[in-house]
Amino acid sequence: MASSDSATAMQVALSTERDALKATGGVMDGAIATNVKPSTPRRPAGGSPADVRPERLRSADPDAFGVPTGREEEWRFTPLARVKPLFDAVPGAAAGLDARIEGEQDGVSFGPVADGDPLLDGLPLPADLLSARAASAPGSTTALRIDKAAELTEAVVVNLTATGDAVLFGHLVIEVGEQARATVVLDHTGDARYVGKTSVLLGDGASLDLVSVQSWGETAVHSEHLAFQVGRDARLRSTQVTLGGSLVRVLETVDFTGPGGDVELRGVSFADDGQHLEHRLLVDHSVPKCRSRVTYKSALQGDQAHTVWIGDVLIRAAAEGTDTYELNRNLLLTPEARADSVPNREIETGEIAGAGHASATGRFDDEQLFYLQARGIPADVARRMVVRGFFAEVVESIGVPALEERLMATIETELERAFS
Repeated sequence: MASSDSATAMQVALSTERDALKATGGVMDGAIATNVKPSTPRRPAGGSPADVRPERLRSADPDAFGVPTGREEEWRFTPLARVKPLFDAVPGAAAGLDARIEGEQDGVSFGPVADGDPLLDGLPLPADLLSARAASAPGSTTALRIDKAAELTEAVVVNLTATGDAVLFGHLVIEVGEQARATVVLDHTGDARYVGKTSVLLGDGASLDLVSVQSWGETAVHSEHLAFQVGRDARLRSTQVTLGGSLVRVLETVDFTGPGGDVELRGVSFADDGQHLEHRLLVDHSVPKCRSRVTYKSALQGDQAHTVWIGDVLIRAAAEGTDTYELNRNLLLTPEARADSVPNREIETGEIAGAGHASATGRFDDEQLFYLQARGIPADVARRMVVRGFFAEVVESIGVPALEERLMATIETELERAFS
């Protein structure tokens, strides 16, 4: 597509989003949550060292979590029938995932972590039953370590492949040393059922661009907790790209350990017939003067295509000077598709720089399509241009050209199937 066409597609996509906002009554765009009654904090046995709300239990002990019934707030959108094999599986000696790193770079090490290694002591705690099982599964932990002050010139690509009939458990630890600079790509492929926990530790002043790609086969089931621990003045850019799998459920949590942390959580997903793609986020602002931004976009087409986005932000009493905003956009390409979008705010101090959110779900606007068709562009091509522009803002900010091209090619394949 020519650059002028790309610019036009972007303009049309943005206009479509504005129109979608107008069409969805009750949507809060740029709203600041106020008059939120703080709940009483509690610290469960074995839970997080930070205060934790009862509905946000953190624990390394799988027995601290009950098996979900579907009535729990954190599971109410998830089709538990498809997840049941994950609950029934017992992590054992066969648990594991084929994790391989591409190439070698100075300042980077990758390999298994023995049970009892000190690295495991200071990790963010799991947030649900499945991630607790993944973190405690024997022999399931692998570590990617980036040395202090290392400045990597190329992306570190980790290929994670899950195949076979068994439920596989994997725990990946990414440790980025103080003042280090790195880009890491996690590429998930295969057709298995995978339960994972990824613990990311950013040292003070570190900078990490993390891209996690869910390129699963049509029958794969994936449940993962991606837990970030962000040090003083550290910078994190995390991008989730979910294009494959029968069911994908990813929970992202962010804990700040020092002031000055800067976090951006971004994501794109394309749900097809029967796919359930669910992304849940909890950004916990517990220290002063930290910033967070969230941008998630989904397109859906086909019977029983379903996306879920839950964006929770907690601003604690000590987190003065917090600046946070989250944005979710969903583009429905067919009437059978369903998107659930739930932004939440809990604010315990009025001394903040800003806290807002925007959410919109809508369909193609006839006027925007007419605009393109009036310039000689066929209807199916015009629709593809709008969706390309819708996704381009996130995909083109990844910063790994080869990966960007691959992802846009995959999206193009989805679009050809949708509009053929």
